[in-house]
Parts: sequence; C-alpha cells; structure tokens
Amino acid sequence: MVGCHGSGADGGELMDERSAGELARLCRADLVGDPGSRVGPDVVIDSRAVTPGALFVALAGENTDGHHFVGQAAAAGAGAALVRHSVAVDIPCLVVDDTLAGLGRLAAGVVAEARTGQLRCIGITGSSGKTSTKDLLSQICESVGPTVSPVGSFNNEIGVPLTAARVDSSTQFLISEFGSRGIGQLSQLSKIVPIDTAVVLNVGTAHLGEFGSVENVARAKGELAEAASEWVVLNDDDALVRRMDRLTTAKVAAFSVGAAPKLGELRVWATGLRADALQRHSFTAHVSGVDESTAEINLQVSGEHQVANALAALGAALTQGVEFAVAAAALNQAVARSKWRMELVTGANGLLIVNDAYNANPDSMRAALSALAGMRRSGGRIIALLGDMLELGETAAQAHQEIGRFAAQHGVDLLVALGDQRDALVRGASAGGIAAIAAPGRDEAIAEVLSFATPDDVVLVKASRGLALESVAERLGASES
Repeated sequence: MVGCHGSGADGGELMDERSAGELARLCRADLVGDPGSRVGPDVVIDSRAVTPGALFVALAGENTDGHHFVGQAAAAGAGAALVRHSVAVDIPCLVVDDTLAGLGRLAAGVVAEARTGQLRCIGITGSSGKTSTKDLLSQICESVGPTVSPVGSFNNEIGVPLTAARVDSSTQFLISEFGSRGIGQLSQLSKIVPIDTAVVLNVGTAHLGEFGSVENVARAKGELAEAASEWVVLNDDDALVRRMDRLTTAKVAAFSVGAAPKLGELRVWATGLRADALQRHSFTAHVSGVDESTAEINLQVSGEHQVANALAALGAALTQGVEFAVAAAALNQAVARSKWRMELVTGANGLLIVNDAYNANPDSMRAALSALAGMRRSGGRIIALLGDMLELGETAAQAHQEIGRFAAQHGVDLLVALGDQRDALVRGASAGGIAAIAAPGRDEAIAEVLSFATPDDVVLVKASRGLALESVAERLGASES
C-alpha cells in the first residue's frame, strides 16, 4: 500500500527548498494557494512521515487513497500537497490529473536542473543483487562526493522518482535501482532519470510468471543498457548480459569472477577468492583500461555472490572517474546497509540466524544456500527455513522442488518449508536425502526449528517479500529455547 497513512514509505529529502509556484511549474500542476509559500526540504507519500514544510504526495494505494490523509499531512506541518483535486486545507495544493505522473515530472525536473551542474546518474538493474550492489556503490561514491541512493529497494515507478527527488544542488552522484515487472518499464523510468552509466548484473528467472521467458527478462533488463549515454557495465559471466553490448552506442565496461572479461574498454575482475567463517570473501581485484592495477579487497558482506556485486560497483565507480585505489579502499570499508539481506544475528540461545528474508528467486536462493554451506560451525548443523518464491508462473512447483534438492546437495541438515509451495520444497529435499518438514504456519515452523536446533547451528530464513519472514527470523533470534 502506498501514498497514504500506513504505507510505511517515507520518501526523503527534496532537492533545495522551493516555492509552491516553482513546484507547480515542475509538476505541470494547477496551483491552488499562495505561489510564494516555501516548500521542502522533504517529499513524502506517508502522512506520518511529514516534516515541517514537506511536500505530501497523495498517491492511490491498493486499499485506500492518500487524498484521505491530506488534512493530517497539513496538520503535521506539510508545506504543500500534490493532489488530483483540490482539498480544503490551508496549504497550497498542486493539482494534476495523476499524482504518480506528477511526482515523476517533479523528479525529472529536479534531475534535469542538477545535470546542468555536476550531477552524474548511475542506474543498476538485474534479476538479483541490485540492492546489495547499490549499497556498495553508494559507499564508494560517498567517499568522493555527496551521493543520493535509495533506502532499501525503492526501485519501481514510485521509488525511482522519490529517490530522484532527493537530489539537491550539492549532489554529485544519483544512484538509482531499477526493478522491472514488464517490457517498457525501464525505458519509462530512464526518462525520469537519464542514465550516464547503466549497470546490468544478471538475467535470471525472477518474475518469470510475468515475463513468460528468460529472453523477455533479458529484453526488459536490456532497456537500461539502451538508455545509457556514456557507459554500460556488463556481467561478462552472464551470456544474456554480455550480448547487451550490441544494444548500446555507449562505451562498455565488463566485470568477471575468476578471469579477465573478454569484452569491454574497461575490464574489472577478481582472482584468488577466499572466505572467512561468515563467508565474507577476500580477493585480488584487477582493472584494465582506465588504469592497469590491482588491489586486495576484503568484503564486509557475506556470500560469494557479493564478489560479482562488488566488481560491478567498482566498474561503475571507475566509469565516473573515481580512482581505483580510492574505490578499492571504500569497498573494503563498505557494510550491508539494507535490512534482511544476509543479515547475521546471534540469537539469545547462541543460534546463528541468517536473515535473508527480504526477497527470493531461484538464483538468490541458490546464492544464499551456497553461502550457508560455508558457515557451518564446529559441531553444528545447517537448517534452512524457506518459503515461497513468488511470480514464477507455471514453473513454480518445479523451481521449488529444484531448490529443495539444491539445499540437500549443499549440506543442509534440515529443511523447514512454509507457504503454498512447501510440499514441492520438501519433495526436492527428501529426494536429496535430508530431513524435510512442511509446516502449516509460522508458529509451527519456528517450533520445528527450535526443537531441532542447538546453539552451534546456523539457520537461514528466506522467502519472497510477500511472506514477510523477517518476523520469523526476529522470533528465532529472540528465543532462548
């Protein structure tokens, strides 16, 4: 639910403070109220997140309408409201036919003005790894200059303009995360945020039920490569991504794990991978093109899949003129910023919980289970509490069964499955020869894990966002038995 009290999305800083008249011009809105009223510095879509002077955007949610909360926003100190119709409040109303489109025009205007100065725009897409890569790249860019990037996964038609609206006259880098649920969506989003450097991480089976085929997923992700004006950063280890060099007139940078990429005017790669007990990887990073150098990288985030994410972040930073040594130093200090992504928590009973509950698809499930295998503690076992991977269409049952079998092959001792596809997960795990339980609900799943677990064990909690399993991870962490 968005655009209303109860959405939980709070937006962020809004450019530089402006007059209501200036905002009306950017939004192409009819202004009802004083054009000289000052508005800013925040833009919000949740009336509970209003700060003094904020612009409240009244979006229509699935179950309610933000227009019902304009009065609350005004009472909380909002400076103006972006609405579909004038509301009887004592703050200026910017009236447009479609508030989401109006927000997009506002963000596009803010970005266009900033791009006449120093602002550089980097966009990241892929079936998995977008948020982790964005977090790593943001921390590299912040070491150089003021940077705006999304909080969590603000990567859709609401999150992209909300993030872009945070740009102000001092911003040097805008890093946008682009998710796609249909052909043409990334092309539309790139009209709000014109892309200097596009990063394409991978093409997988996320949202396969919506796209129909992996080829259509690749087509959708390729729209960002087409939109790039200066550089595209491509994963040379993914054949579908590698081919995207044909879609662009921009310069190509490529990254690869294990050996030098085969394409690109700029190439970044990793050798000598090794991991600690928490599966935080170290490696030698190589760069060829803008520089010829190496650096030792010691990641502070868990999972081998983070190596590719780190290389993508390095490559993107280099396309924007960040020195390799500076980028490598910042990467060595970069930490996980977004919640519920390979988040490590030691429970009250000593159990190590890997809370990766934010989202899931077959590729990210395999990455998490592979990382989990390397976290086994002396004398301990590995438990996977897994839920549904959504939006897989007709392939759902087979995909879940394959993940169950993958878990068995990668050292899981017990799989506890939740959701509509729990039986398919159990079938795969059982076929692989491990203990597997289909739990009818969260309480039962937690009870099964706790009855099996010892303080030396490690448990992974992972499913698609719709299952909200972070609450399960939190309860496991709080349990003493």
